[in-house]
Amino acid sequence: MSLTHAANTIDCADARAVGTFWAAALERPLAEGANPFFAMIPGDEVRPAWLFLAVPEPRSVKNRVHADFTTPDRPAEIERLVGLGAGVLDVHHEYGVSWTTLRDVEGNEFCVADQHSPM
Repeated sequence: MSLTHAANTIDCADARAVGTFWAAALERPLAEGANPFFAMIPGDEVRPAWLFLAVPEPRSVKNRVHADFTTPDRPAEIERLVGLGAGVLDVHHEYGVSWTTLRDVEGNEFCVADQHSPM
């Protein structure tokens, strides 16, 4: 047996708003029928789907799991993401890697690193 990464799921207050941010951030289309309770960015043979589910409770602590991305031009990508509504939390330089921690439109954390070799 083996596992296949099928989807990333984000609990949120407004699934359409968070899904719209991530669709723009990932430069992938949001599936038709997105609403405040459920939205989806469909997966394909290479990339997992992203699911956005409305939940009644607010986010209360730091994410225990988050997405990490790499890019060949981190400053430009950070500027683009901030323009979409992300907020910058911190910049890090550790383990030979530089990355920026951001939050999406509802405060869910994610990181964008300079492109580097896989660990």
